Amino acid sequence: MPAAAPTADIASLFMARELLLGRGLAVLAAWVLLNLVGSGYYLARSDRRHEPYYFHGMNVAWGLVNAGLAAWGILHLHFVAPAGLVPAELFQTQLFNENLFLLNAGLDVAYIMTGSYLRARALVPGQPRPVRLLGFGRSLWVQGGFLLVFDASMWSMLHWLGRDWFRLLG
Repeated sequence: MPAAAPTADIASLFMARELLLGRGLAVLAAWVLLNLVGSGYYLARSDRRHEPYYFHGMNVAWGLVNAGLAAWGILHLHFVAPAGLVPAELFQTQLFNENLFLLNAGLDVAYIMTGSYLRARALVPGQPRPVRLLGFGRSLWVQGGFLLVFDASMWSMLHWLGRDWFRLLG
């Protein structure tokens, strides 16, 4: 019969994961600010007849969505390990977080591919509003690229953090 894991070990592992998630959310929040302030500034000074207007407009929209996701994540951080936390709950949440970042990385690849599709479609003769497609496509490249690096990094760090957790099983 496996020995029960000491409560202090479980709590410290839980808090290490929460700290990692909190730091990741801080990076995402910084990206949000960069998009909202930077692209917001340039959007106000762009002409809608040109690609930068749509690029910065899409970046602002991404910033708002990412702001909601970062805020939701920050609100769900725990600063104290819950009482009675057992290894099974710790593992379940760990796997959920790893799988979430891995799924998001796959979505990020889809964003980049969609950006390429939009940019290619803009080059089709007779395409209405090609500058919009070019701007949106470039934004999808930038946003998808950042998010791919972010999500892959978060998955990697979470996976690395949880690699030794199996010692809790026995």
